[in-house]
Amino acid sequence: MDLKSIKSFLVQWIEQYLFFPNLFQRLISLLFLPLTLLYCIITTFKRVSKKPIYHGIPVISIGNLLVGGTGKTPVTIALAKQKDDVAIVLRGYGRESQGLFVISLRGDILEDVKTSGDEAMLLAKSLRTATVIVSENRTQAIIKAKELGCKIVFLDDGYGKHEILKYDILLRPKEEPTNIFCLPSGGYRDTKMMYSFADCVVKEDIDFKREVCFKDTQHNIMETLPKDTVLVTAISKPYRLLEYLPQAIKMVSYPDHYSFIQNDIDEIEQKYPNYTLITTAKDMVKLNLLEIKAPIILMDLEVKVSDEVIKKVNSYINHFSKTH
Repeated sequence: MDLKSIKSFLVQWIEQYLFFPNLFQRLISLLFLPLTLLYCIITTFKRVSKKPIYHGIPVISIGNLLVGGTGKTPVTIALAKQKDDVAIVLRGYGRESQGLFVISLRGDILEDVKTSGDEAMLLAKSLRTATVIVSENRTQAIIKAKELGCKIVFLDDGYGKHEILKYDILLRPKEEPTNIFCLPSGGYRDTKMMYSFADCVVKEDIDFKREVCFKDTQHNIMETLPKDTVLVTAISKPYRLLEYLPQAIKMVSYPDHYSFIQNDIDEIEQKYPNYTLITTAKDMVKLNLLEIKAPIILMDLEVKVSDEVIKKVNSYINHFSKTH
């Protein structure tokens, strides 16, 4: 087993341990409970000790209690595309830059994916009239968005930013983890009881649904997929993609936000000659920088959010505008 295979195995093992552990993994999680208690005390102290600061602009936070992906970025796209003069603010995980960067200004993309990170570039390409800003300091990014004339800020992965006055949307997976503990005993970043304190809880397959289609390099929708295909992806919990794909598909997965290099593609094409590659939009923004000889298909995932959730967000924005 080579080093990449070992890393891939470890990532999959850790994800299973955090969310759907077997008996042996459950025993390990119990051993970590004293550390989990300490972690919960620290996160609770951080939450209650911070006073939310008003920044003069409505901020809609899309977050989750779980480690890893639950659809924050596609839900952000679904909500933000209905608005004018919006800014998307996020940290920009996986980027090679540091500090604050305006990735796109009202749809005009100003930076490359190495500066933005994969999620920020996906947002910039998906929201053709929005402004996308990355910064480790979300408060500075919100102030910058206001300076640029934006009227609404969507905060991607903003649950833990308790120092910001915001409307908190928490995403909840359709399949709840069997491991209910916080880190390091489980995959929760905060206790499950915090769902009760969110402004809006959005449950997958009830409040939002994923719709998947496949597109070729000319953006034509494909009704059927080639027989020999391999999924290439670097997202959290990659096995969740398999429900939309043929059972016989091969998969090559990397850690979340991994930056592909040419050698990765060369090895895949050598191992799977005459195969067609399938990847996600988040991965495609990075793969486009490389030379790929094999045919490649985009797994285009779009989220449809319920009218009820949209009404709640609109109500908050309208109320904010009237009272501030």
